[in-house]
Amino acid sequence: MVNSLIELRRISKVFRHRGGLRASTADVAALSDVSLTIAHGEIVSLVGQSGAGKTTLGRILLGLERPDSGEVWFDGQDLFTLTNRQLRKTRQRMHLMFQDPYASLHPGMRVAAVVGEPLAIAGLSAKGQTPRVQEALEEVDLSPATSFMPRYPHELSGGQRQRVALARALVGRPLFIVADEPTSMLDVSLRAGVLNLLQRIRERHDVAVLVITHDLAVAQHVSDRIAVLFQGRIVESGATGDVVAAPLHPYTRALLDAAEHFTPPAPARGAVANGEGCPYRDRCPHEVVQCRIERPDLNEIIAGRHVACHRVGKSRRDSVQHSLKL
Repeated sequence: MVNSLIELRRISKVFRHRGGLRASTADVAALSDVSLTIAHGEIVSLVGQSGAGKTTLGRILLGLERPDSGEVWFDGQDLFTLTNRQLRKTRQRMHLMFQDPYASLHPGMRVAAVVGEPLAIAGLSAKGQTPRVQEALEEVDLSPATSFMPRYPHELSGGQRQRVALARALVGRPLFIVADEPTSMLDVSLRAGVLNLLQRIRERHDVAVLVITHDLAVAQHVSDRIAVLFQGRIVESGATGDVVAAPLHPYTRALLDAAEHFTPPAPARGAVANGEGCPYRDRCPHEVVQCRIERPDLNEIIAGRHVACHRVGKSRRDSVQHSLKL
């Protein structure tokens, strides 16, 4: 992709069974041959059920987890060729926004210290932190900032805590934020406010954001592009409007049909390594013989639209393009 900030190249990650008292003795393929790009200032939503590999992918993007194969490029650098010191410095330009604002904020730290911690880690003095912390809090609509800085997390509402988490993500002026289920712990009435903040911040600061979510309604509201992950593989990706208007993969259709209420059965620990056939075949109403014997590749059907489905092959390019225009 032109002007890409992040580029994942054929990332695979398998968690190996090491013995012990566990229900399963099989290796677990968390990710298989995943490629993805994110441009400067772009919001991409990674959508999938629990156990699909979303959080593992986010950790690999931040250099917190090493893949078994593949490359992760960030702003022109291959993360896993950097020294530990270089990697720590590069991570200062990234930030992870956690799912649970109740658990991710230290209960014994005041808001000023919570938000300023990335600056302290980077070596900025306490005096130098104060104006940056105030600016970050004001930007996420915690105003006046001086009234929030001395508070403890337990003195804030859930929505305010998530805004503090967002301010903490912003204070270091990163190029890239991974927002892991940023609204799942919030009431429906508060979700739109947090998502609108993410959009506003990326427009002001040209920050790229990966939103990890199980909720296609969230992805539709906030993102420029959607990538749908099922059992460690991307099964469909494209511009948000195209994916929502004309989903190509049956799993994407199921997610859209049920919206927030869809809760598909999920494997407890992801997909078993080296499985044959399409991983969605047992739930797909459109299964054909080929689905049982061959795993479909992720192919570009038309410009910008990718899907891994035997029933949506290159021979159907014209019909798919026609359907998207309807």
